[in-house]
Amino acid sequence: MEIKVKSVDQAVAALCPVAEREGIATVFDRHQAQQPQCGFGSLGLCCRVCWKGPCRIDPFGDGPSEGICGANRDTIAARNLVRMMAAGAAAHSEHGRHIALAMQRVGKGELPAYSIRDPRKLEALALRLGIDTAGRDTLSLAHDVATLTLEDYQNQDHHTPCRWIQASLPPKRLQKLESLHALPHNIDATVAQIMARTHIGCDADPTNLFLGGVKGALADFNGMTLATELSDAMFGTPSPVVTEANIGVINAAAVNIAVNGHNPLLSEVICEMADELNQEAIGAGAPQGINIVGICCTGNEVMMRHGVPLATNYLSQEMAILTGALDAMVVDVQCIMPSLPQVGDCFHTEVITTMGDNKMQGARHVPFREEDARENASQVIRLAIDAFRRRDPNKINIPDIKRTAVVGFSAEAVVEALSKVDAEDPLKPLLDNLTNGNIQGIALFAGCNNTQSVQDNSYQTIAKKLAANNVLLLATGCGAGAFAKNGLMNQEATEAYAGDGLKAVLTAIGEAAGLGGPLPLVLHMGSCVDNSRAVSLATALAKRLDLDLSDLPLVASAPEAMSEKAVAIASWSVALGLPTHLGTMPQVTGSQVVTDLMTQGAEQLFGGYFLVETDPEAAGDKLVEVIRRKRAALGL
Repeated sequence: MEIKVKSVDQAVAALCPVAEREGIATVFDRHQAQQPQCGFGSLGLCCRVCWKGPCRIDPFGDGPSEGICGANRDTIAARNLVRMMAAGAAAHSEHGRHIALAMQRVGKGELPAYSIRDPRKLEALALRLGIDTAGRDTLSLAHDVATLTLEDYQNQDHHTPCRWIQASLPPKRLQKLESLHALPHNIDATVAQIMARTHIGCDADPTNLFLGGVKGALADFNGMTLATELSDAMFGTPSPVVTEANIGVINAAAVNIAVNGHNPLLSEVICEMADELNQEAIGAGAPQGINIVGICCTGNEVMMRHGVPLATNYLSQEMAILTGALDAMVVDVQCIMPSLPQVGDCFHTEVITTMGDNKMQGARHVPFREEDARENASQVIRLAIDAFRRRDPNKINIPDIKRTAVVGFSAEAVVEALSKVDAEDPLKPLLDNLTNGNIQGIALFAGCNNTQSVQDNSYQTIAKKLAANNVLLLATGCGAGAFAKNGLMNQEATEAYAGDGLKAVLTAIGEAAGLGGPLPLVLHMGSCVDNSRAVSLATALAKRLDLDLSDLPLVASAPEAMSEKAVAIASWSVALGLPTHLGTMPQVTGSQVVTDLMTQGAEQLFGGYFLVETDPEAAGDKLVEVIRRKRAALGL
């Protein structure tokens, strides 16, 4: 079995031979086995929404030009696209619902394992939502914030937009979206409407379908925003912390537990209980006790709040098991590979599912309930300790590869750092440097890993080019993981790759904030659900300048977009007015109509548009040019 590794991560390259030796198929093998992939699906020309099919449209015009029902290539591609937006919105908003329901119960005093760790953030959220905070105690305020938040899943008045989107965008962008009838009134209803209109025999107009999908994408933004903000109030608003990233954070002298997925409700308690059970691990023969490591976005959550080291991101999650020293991988929801239990069976690793609606064949299931969170956390930790006793020392192979990472730049943390330069007007240093050109613009990196690309390569290539051109870099999710693992989230990276203007600004702010040097080259803003943090910062700038988001020199990039969530995120980014780069070819190019809607049509409607470029060098050049045009339009 010859493995074709598609990653620039040195740890991945070091561990793939272990998989080959053990006869274990990894994500890279499975990608290779799928070649050639379905050309009809890649173009968006395959339809499976009814059982008369599946139908497909011949992209060369030599075969069928319509499905059995009469749907043409444009309708089929548009339906496929907007269904992905709906699924992405459902995933993020379900995460947010879980957090909101938990906060509501915290407010009632029903969940002793949880509290409100940032009462100041909670009070600020209440004021944003129009809740009177005078004389209120923390728990009752938490209950009311959560209850009002849940109305965004329940409101039946089609003329009243969701509260969180109203509270989170600048006035000019809200007016634009309202004029296009794109503001969602109810997250659940918006997702349901997309599914209804894409049923057999319903909406067949690609433009109408696309606009309906954008409303679903904005429901995704609403769900992401409330999930992030409520999580901050419950678990603490992140502030900069120094940690490490990449597979070398796994410790042969400890019981290693990886938390993987996206929902922080259980992982927060696991971190707490690990301290309490540390002595049990030492008693089992692990001299350094319990070592919690993160994978994917649950990893980002605990990294930014607790400094838990990040082992890896989505595409290389199997590699953590291949070290032979991972005793348990505890998973919650989203982006978890179903292959994990099979890989774990080749070692001693316990793969433990925890959510009732997210199980995997071959995994152990420990049902998570918020009221039993401490008991659940203790159970999975003790399963890991038992697994440690079965560890085969002859199978341990941990590449000594890890990088320092400074993480945890919430919007509040960024403003706090800026306040060290100007306490009375924290935004002024950023605005001044955007105006004088020391900072040319701001770029948000988001998205996934994708076997269509070389893992992590495009992130690094584009980021280095933008940084050299004095663009301030923000990152979330697996993109943030790519930067952390590969050494771009530390001061050394700033010294090595930032242009003179950007370096001067990052150094001035970092030294004023007491870091003894510059801020890191890429600012870590959290998990993929936390993209709203970057929007919060951009909204503050837009309000200050009385501009729309589309006027600012802002861009977004998803170099390895892969999931339905990424489709939803990229779509709301466009709807908010941001030129948004995709490094993966979207599955719509079989329809010129839909392709044009995503580019020229979107720009005319929203000011934002999709910029598709699979070559990272070219993508970096194009994003720099977009920022230059934005600055010229502002007279800068």
